[in-house]
Amino acid sequence: MFAKFFSYFIPINVITKNSSVSKSLEVTWNNGELVLDSKNTNYSYGSLQRILRKGLKYIGFERIKEFENILVLGVAGASVIKTLVDEIKFKGKITGVEIDSNIIEIANKYFKINEIKNLEIIIDDAFEYVLKTKTKYDLIIIDIFQDTKMPNFLFEDYFINRINFILNKNGFILFNTMIINEKDRIRNLDYKKKFDDNYSLRMYPKVEEHNELFTIKKLI
Repeated sequence: MFAKFFSYFIPINVITKNSSVSKSLEVTWNNGELVLDSKNTNYSYGSLQRILRKGLKYIGFERIKEFENILVLGVAGASVIKTLVDEIKFKGKITGVEIDSNIIEIANKYFKINEIKNLEIIIDDAFEYVLKTKTKYDLIIIDIFQDTKMPNFLFEDYFINRINFILNKNGFILFNTMIINEKDRIRNLDYKKKFDDNYSLRMYPKVEEHNELFTIKKLI
């Protein structure tokens, strides 16, 4: 494929699609792989897949393989789901919640996520889904951005408490955040303080350029 070959020298645009939620979405051949980007940041594959793969590695691939239920809040092109299925060989149930139906259309067409048999995609607001789900999860991956911005609710007590409630004992939260300025850095430090001795929390700063990862284990 010529586009894939030439992408090692220059990114090759495949499709650009407008979205009411994500504004502009682009699928591009870049360094021999398809990636999904918003206007200003990588949404799936490329650097984002490297970031979330590191987070999963911190938790432990063998440990994750033994989990039964995984929740992914913010699916985009499903690069983290591909890591779970293709690399970790996770066989349990994956539930992906994505607010933007345009993203899922792109993910189905270009990244074939509709062929993943143990994946259920739910088009919904992550906050609404977390409020109403009755399922408990062994791993909750939070990767929610609108371009370079993160919704405020992710850092609010009510959402945090609800996430903690639907997390099984000895389960993990993997939270991908973006730090652009000092305000973001302080926000993350405040977030860290919201977890007491019932949790084991680790921060991994400077994963790629602007990302900071949290892994949080529920001990009780």
